[in-house]
Amino acid sequence: MNPASFAAIAASLAGYDPQALRVELAQQFIAELLPLPQQSETVGLRAALGRVLAADIISPLQVPAHDNSAMDGYALRASDLAIDGETRLRLAGTSLAGGAVSGSVANGQCQRIMTGALMPAGLDTVVPQEFTRLDGEYVVIPPGILRTGDNRRLAGEDLALGSVALAAGRVLRPADLGLLASLGLAEVPVWRRLKVAIMSTGDELRGVGEPLPPGCVYDSNRYTMWAMLERLGLEVIDLGIVRDQPEALREALMRAAALADAVISSGGVSVGEADHTKRVMAELGEVLFWRIAMRPGRPMAIGRIRSGEKTALLFGLPGNPVAVMVTFYAFVREALLRMSGARPEPLPLLRAASTRALRKKAGRTEYQRGVVKRGAGGQWQVDITGNQGSGILSSMSQANGLVLLGHQQGDVAVGDLVDVVPFDGLI
Repeated sequence: MNPASFAAIAASLAGYDPQALRVELAQQFIAELLPLPQQSETVGLRAALGRVLAADIISPLQVPAHDNSAMDGYALRASDLAIDGETRLRLAGTSLAGGAVSGSVANGQCQRIMTGALMPAGLDTVVPQEFTRLDGEYVVIPPGILRTGDNRRLAGEDLALGSVALAAGRVLRPADLGLLASLGLAEVPVWRRLKVAIMSTGDELRGVGEPLPPGCVYDSNRYTMWAMLERLGLEVIDLGIVRDQPEALREALMRAAALADAVISSGGVSVGEADHTKRVMAELGEVLFWRIAMRPGRPMAIGRIRSGEKTALLFGLPGNPVAVMVTFYAFVREALLRMSGARPEPLPLLRAASTRALRKKAGRTEYQRGVVKRGAGGQWQVDITGNQGSGILSSMSQANGLVLLGHQQGDVAVGDLVDVVPFDGLI
């Protein structure tokens, strides 16, 4: 783990206040805690989708290996094209994809060529067949449709021999697997999947399918946490519901630290909650309890907990369902990706016009659930999904993005542009 102490990290952040912590400072603090990935493995291409590259992939060949045609048509010398009027070139033969080039093509001649076929020596341009007509043994080309080099793929124009085809830290996508296959690579080095343990805390929680006594609620948080982690390609260890009893909490947290690289709990971190979670967390390691200047999701715990020689990073999230999701995407998602060896890009933001006035208190960051769509004039518009309470999970289900209102931002008028984090590709 990163050896930096919490005190040292806090001292390096100007304006650090654990009782009114700005979102960006919380993100910076967490970034300082993250350990580097330690273990890699080699997997086949079909098992590599969504995995994180552990080393640069150096191209063992140039792609394409030779000059070839990008079209079905006729290969020719651009110098043979007439300056004015039609060009007539005698047809010398045919080049097929996958075949070797034999013979030569003289000045004033052209070669029938298929897409991907090797370019005959001396020929530098391809005219698509639909632009030509045949006149006996001659190909007739109209004027002004070609420039030198048109429709010819150059050797190495995609990847040069010895170049970095894919950089370490990349989360492999479908196109990447095709690229690796085009290099003749059957296996790739990837980082071990990060193990993340999840649990929900609270005596009021019941599992799906159980009877629901008065005052109790079904536990939804583990299902949303599981789904968010699955989307990141991580290995999830579900430790279930943990009762608000010191020994049960201690046992669950120690087991989580022993099994996983990171632990995510929901509930038990708010001021005044009738539970023992904060005390037990603090006993097991170095844990901070923050009040973040944000809505929803103000309470949060961050730290390191130990089980014997094993240490895991702890994220203690609020208990309200929407707050769990918002704090996960604001703080946990990028941290877990970096622990996995990935180099995540900042989440994309869409600018959209608000269709209603929004009340916003300056001095905190707000994440409101919204629906983004095109307006009559083609401009992006966003409307919030009704009640924005942190326990209203249906508002998150109805939304297709989060309206992000910055720390210093005030009220929003109808028509004002706001930032939106789209769910597509995130949730």
